[in-house]
Parts: sequence; C-alpha cells; structure tokens
Amino acid sequence: MLRTKNWLLATVLVSAVACGGGQKSVDAPSTEPTSVPASTKVEEVRLEGQPNFRDLGGYETADGRRIKSGEVYRSGELSHLNDEDVAKLDALGIRTVVNFLLPEEIEKSGPDRLPSGAQEVSQPIYGEQAGELTMVVTAAIQSAEFERIPPEMNPKFHRLLADEGKQEYAALLREIADPANRPLAYHCSHGVHRTGTATAILLSALGVPWETIREEYLLTNDYRAEEVEGTLVKIRQMAAERKGVSPEEIDMTNVDAFYVLDGSYIDGTLEQAVAEYGSMEGYIREGLGITDQEIDQLRQELLE
Repeated sequence: MLRTKNWLLATVLVSAVACGGGQKSVDAPSTEPTSVPASTKVEEVRLEGQPNFRDLGGYETADGRRIKSGEVYRSGELSHLNDEDVAKLDALGIRTVVNFLLPEEIEKSGPDRLPSGAQEVSQPIYGEQAGELTMVVTAAIQSAEFERIPPEMNPKFHRLLADEGKQEYAALLREIADPANRPLAYHCSHGVHRTGTATAILLSALGVPWETIREEYLLTNDYRAEEVEGTLVKIRQMAAERKGVSPEEIDMTNVDAFYVLDGSYIDGTLEQAVAEYGSMEGYIREGLGITDQEIDQLRQELLE
C-alpha cells in the first residue's frame, strides 16, 4: 500500500506541473519534430484531448517485413477526450485499451473516454523503485533544486520499469497477439515512461531494429512539443518565484533534459535487458516468459 501511495503522490505532483500552461518561452529548448522513419507510412490520427496518440504501423523489421497499420496504438491517458476524439477512436475500430495507470491515478484524472463496446484492461504498473525516483524528481521541481535531477537519471526510469513491469509487459504482448483484442491501444499518463518502455519491448519482439525504436521513442518530442513548452515555462516561473530572481536567471538545463527526451533514455531499457539476460531477445523470452510460439504468433498477426 505504501508503494502505491508513493507512486500516486509522485505522479499527481508531476502531472499537476505538467498540466500547467503559459505563453511560449523565447528560450525554451528545441523541440524540432523528429523525422518519421521512411518506413513509416501511416495516416495520422490527432486527438484534441491526447496529443501523444499514434499508430505503430509501418515500421520495418530487420528481415524486411513491416508492421501492419491500424492494429496497435500507443498513447497517453484517454480521460480528457472530447466527443470528436471518441468518434475517431470508434472509426478506428478500437476494441481494447490496456491501461497502465494505478487505480488512484484513474480516480484523480477520471476514467478513459472510449467508444461503446471497447473493453478496458487494467494492468497497473506499481514500480516501487521507479515511483521513488519519480518522488525525487517531483521534490526537486517543487523545491527548484534542479541539481538533484541530472540528465543521467533519465535512462534509469526505463531500466527500472523494464525490471519492475515484467508481468504487465508480458500481459500486454499476449493481449496484442490475440486478434480478438485488436485494434488495441495502450497507455500510461503521458505516454512517455511506462508506455515508452512497453513500445520498445513490443517493437523488439517484432524484430524492429533498435535504431528505429529510438527514432519512434523520440517522436514523443514532436507530439508533446506544445504541452512540454508550456510546462517548462511554468516550472521556470515557479522556480524564479521560489528563489526570488528573474526567470532568465534560472538554469533549466536539468529540467529541460527531463521533459525533452533523448535517445539515450530509452536505451536504458536495452541496457537493463542486456545486463540481466544478455539481450532483448533473452529478456523477452526469459524475463517476460514469452515463448517462441507466442513470439511467432505475435509476428504472424502484426507483420506483413
């Protein structure tokens, strides 16, 4: 129960900051759109209530196959969708939504708004150590002690989630492999850490090269650019007020690094897999307990 409360407190506080708006900052970090890999040729679906929603179709595997479009989507929380957004999900034929959020997070933000008939599968990732790390970040932002969150902390989130979320990530792969569950979407709060780790595991299981997985991860900078820019403006203003200085005097280097993703962050997932099991393949088979037969089924279902 304690670890649940710790994770909840951390996510509530970080979300409270992240939801803040503000005018555009003239010296905000660059959030230039990441180039979509040439192998990705899918129709974009933009949701007003959730900017970080996207199709995983179109990515090419190492053996030259391609992920089918319209089958699997990654996202942030879907509780703030408007009627038009819900209609778009309905048009996509979404059958299943896998939700990594804790019950308390759902209580705070509200349940997902989904089309009639879509089933929601709850797979909360508690992540005791990841929750504690989030508490450190939250406290540092609230106190304006940004030196407590060096950039090298960021890959650690993905290492910890790869370790602590094994059961939930294995369950996700099995949900996706069943054609009765698709089209399927999965999400956490902002679609960054829990969802980013899940996506790296899924794409690895399908045989997508790691370089492409990194590129896909970095697309979040594009999808969340406006949201992140407003968040950084608010954090700078809060820090300036706390320290009694002008916003221009606040060193935002570490906070920028936390909110604007770098490819080395998702590399933490691969590093954890290699450290424990020698490779991502070993992690998926031994760590998640996904059999060769299940991997073959997943690839037969999703690749063309």
